[in-house]
Formats: sequence, C-alpha cells, structure tokens
Amino acid sequence: MAKKVKAIIKLNLPAGEATPGPPAGPALGQHGVPIMDFINQYNERTKDQKGNIIPVIITVYEDRSFDFVTKLPPVSALIKKKLGLEKGAHQTKRETVGKLTKKDVEEIAQQKMPDLNTNDLEAAMRIVEGTARSMGIEIEN
Repeated sequence: MAKKVKAIIKLNLPAGEATPGPPAGPALGQHGVPIMDFINQYNERTKDQKGNIIPVIITVYEDRSFDFVTKLPPVSALIKKKLGLEKGAHQTKRETVGKLTKKDVEEIAQQKMPDLNTNDLEAAMRIVEGTARSMGIEIEN
C-alpha cells in the first residue's frame, strides 16, 4: 500500500552547501523530517552543481520518511550566472544592469526546457526574455 503524504515542501537551496539552518531546518522540522538526513542527501545529490541555487520539492510522508526531486536553477539565477551579476536592477523600468544576446537567451531556454511547461523553443525563449526584462536586462536583437 502507498504511504500517505503529509506535506509537500518547496525550497530553493544552495547546491551542495545546504545547512540545517533556515530555510531548510524550520520547514522540515515542523513536519518531523530528520533534518540532517535530508541535508546530507541533498548536498550529495547536488555537489556537482555548487554555486547554483537548486529548487527542491520534498514529499513528506506520515511515517516521517521523505522523497525529494531537484529541479534546474530558476531562470533568473541562470541569467545572473550568464552575466556575472549579483542581482537584478532595483528599478527595472529606469535601470539596465546588463544585456543578453538572442544566443544567450536560446542557451538558457534550452537549459531550462525540462522544467518549463512548453516543448517549443520559441515559447521557452519568450519566458526567459520576460524574466530578463523583469530584472532590468535588455535583449539585443
């Protein structure tokens, strides 16, 4: 018989460097998950992606066991990494913090494709461009 799901927790954690402190500790602790078990497994699974923020979806069962699925880094994190930025613009309409070429947008879209709800590269590129604009980044034609 299948185990009963108690909770589903979504977190964005640093790859290979998650700690039992916030946000992971409190989120897991309130559901009775053995925190260090999760932290060790997550860090082991993401150690080759250090430097990225990796979203994780944790399914907690009533017997306090858990499964988790890691996703690709958020589009905004991929854009920041591509341009070497700390963060996006403070005032996106007035301030530009960088430029992405169409080729950059296509690379990011292809990288993020498995997590996006489209199989169409053009649509994926539009999603990436929208995120970039919302961060104060220009798209070069």
